[in-house]
Amino acid sequence: MNASATPTNRNTKVMNRFDVTSRLVNRLKHEEAVIGGIGNTNFDLWAAGHRPQNFYMLGSMGLAFPIALGVALAQPERRVFALEGDGSLLMQLGCLSTIAALKPKNLVMVVMDNGLYQITGSQPTPAAAVADIVAIAIASGLADSTWAADEEDFERLVDQALSATVPILIGVRIDDKPGVGITRRDPVQIRERFMTGLGVRQAL
Repeated sequence: MNASATPTNRNTKVMNRFDVTSRLVNRLKHEEAVIGGIGNTNFDLWAAGHRPQNFYMLGSMGLAFPIALGVALAQPERRVFALEGDGSLLMQLGCLSTIAALKPKNLVMVVMDNGLYQITGSQPTPAAAVADIVAIAIASGLADSTWAADEEDFERLVDQALSATVPILIGVRIDDKPGVGITRRDPVQIRERFMTGLGVRQAL
């Protein structure tokens, strides 16, 4: 393999998705919105602690970042985090250049990269061998994109992102452990709870 084609995340620590998600949630103090992508990314957000400002994607790969972009544009004073897996993001790479063009200053994207389509049978994604998610993001115009070296570095990057004035993307290498929880599959309840948490709908 040509060395130039090897993803640059190989020197980063392999972390645990639930641990990283919990570290993120524990740093949120101002009703930040969090959009969880489908599958294990979603399950671990559910298990990390319910918040009215959490939205749990169901059934559609690659929509966590586009949904988060919409929330960030609609509520520019609210910090918005989006959690996505590498396989899902690879299904919707065009959103990266759209986000770069629109420049939402309050959007933070976290890519959980284990190089697997884990839910469907752990088939390898292109990120396992040739595709570098962070390099793709930078080439798409998201200059403030970087790999987290380890858990401490991830927390540092999150803290920086909480006050950033440009869209941020953080890549995290994760292991292949399954999600800790199972999201309750009630789309209407998820939607209503989230809209109430963002203050755009009154609680019943």
